[in-house]
Amino acid sequence: MATTTVSVAEICAAAKDASRVLARLDSATRDKALEATAAAIEARAPEILEANARDMEAGTEGGLDAALLDRLKLTEERIAGIARDVRAIVALPDPVGETIEGHRLPNGLDVRKVRVPLGVVAVVYEARPNVTIDCSALCIKSGNAIVLRGSSMAAHSNAALAAIAREAVVSAGLPPASVSIVAGGGRDELREIATQDGLVDLIIPRGGEGLKAALKAHATVPVIYAASGNCHVYVDETADLDDAVAITVNAKVQRPGVCNAAETLLVHSAVAPEFLPRALSALRESGVELRVDGRTRALAGDLAESLNEATEDDWATEFLALVMAVRVVDSVEEAIEHVNRYGSGHSEAIVTGSVPSAQAFTTGVDAACVYVNASTRFTDGAQFGMGAEIGNSTQKLHARGPIGIRELCTFKYVGEGAGQVRS
Repeated sequence: MATTTVSVAEICAAAKDASRVLARLDSATRDKALEATAAAIEARAPEILEANARDMEAGTEGGLDAALLDRLKLTEERIAGIARDVRAIVALPDPVGETIEGHRLPNGLDVRKVRVPLGVVAVVYEARPNVTIDCSALCIKSGNAIVLRGSSMAAHSNAALAAIAREAVVSAGLPPASVSIVAGGGRDELREIATQDGLVDLIIPRGGEGLKAALKAHATVPVIYAASGNCHVYVDETADLDDAVAITVNAKVQRPGVCNAAETLLVHSAVAPEFLPRALSALRESGVELRVDGRTRALAGDLAESLNEATEDDWATEFLALVMAVRVVDSVEEAIEHVNRYGSGHSEAIVTGSVPSAQAFTTGVDAACVYVNASTRFTDGAQFGMGAEIGNSTQKLHARGPIGIRELCTFKYVGEGAGQVRS
C-alpha cells in the first residue's frame, strides 16, 4: 500500500498512469474488481474491526465528541452495509462511453458528446472510514484512479480498508495505483496533494470548515467541496401535523451527526399553537436540546422552562448533535428568506398540503436538494439509487447534491466524418 514513505508527487504520478489504463478497461473488468472488493471486505471483517477498535480507543481517550465517534465507528452491520453498497455500485450502468447527446451537422459530420472519466480523483476526508471504500468503488466504476487522504483519527481503519481494496482490484487485473492512500504528513501533505497540477484532476474534501479553508488557501487543482449541512424543516400552515412531527423528529434524531440532519425547525404561526407543543415534546423525549425564539417559548406550555434562547449564531450553526433551533414565521416567503440567509445550500424540506406553497418553496429555496413532505435525511447517494456518494456538493458546478459515478465523469466531443474539411 502506498503511503508517504513514497512522496505525494510519486503517488499522484502513479495514479495518473493507472487512470489512463482504467479509462480504457472494459466494464466487466472494472466490475470484477469491485466484486472482489466486496467479497474481501466481508471475508476480512475481523481484521477491519480490529483496526477500527484501535481508532475508537484512541478517539475516546482523545476526547472525540459523540458525533465524531459515531462517524468513526464500524460494526459488523456497517461493514456488511459497505460491501452491499459496493455491489450496488457494480449493478449500476457503466457511465464511461455513454453518449450524452449527438447530432449531424449540415456538412454530414456526426458530433457526439461522450462521457469519459475525470482521471485522478483525490478525496480528503475526516473520521468516516466507510468513505475509503465508497469513494474507491465509485472511482473504479467510473474509470478513475483515486488518491485517498484520511484523517489521523481513522488511520488504522483507513489503512486496513484501502489495503483490502487495493489488493482486491489488483487481483482482478487493475493497476496497483488504481487505489492509493496518503497518510502521515499533516497539513504539508494536504498542500502537496492540492498543488499536483497535471496529475490530480479533482479534489473532493469531506470535512469541516478548517479543511475547506486549508484547501482554499493552497489548491491549484479543481475542488468540489462536499460541504456542511445547515438544513431546515419548514412546517407550513396547511401541513398534516402528524406527518410534520414524524418528519421533524426523523430529520433531527435518526442520525444527528451527519450533514443531511435538520438543524432548524421553522413553523408557520397559523399552526404553531397546535403543532409546537407536540413537536417540542417529541424532540425533548428523543433527547434534543431546543434553542428557540420568543414566540416558540410562549407556545411551549409546560416545556418552556426547559428551552434555551436561540442566538443569532444558532440559526447559522450545523450542530451535528441532538440540538435544534426553532422559530415561528408568518409565511412561506419568510421561511424561504430564513433558509436562504442561514442555510448552507444542502437539503431543505417543507411539510405542506398546498401546491402553491410547495412550488414557492422548491423554486425559491437555493439548495442542492429540496423535499416536499419528506425528511432531509434522504440526501444520500445510496438512497438516490447511486450506490453511494463521494460527497454532497452544494456548489453550482456540473455536480450538485450527491456525487455519484456520472458526476465523476467529464465529457469529450467525438466527431465522425467522411473526409470533410472546413472551407
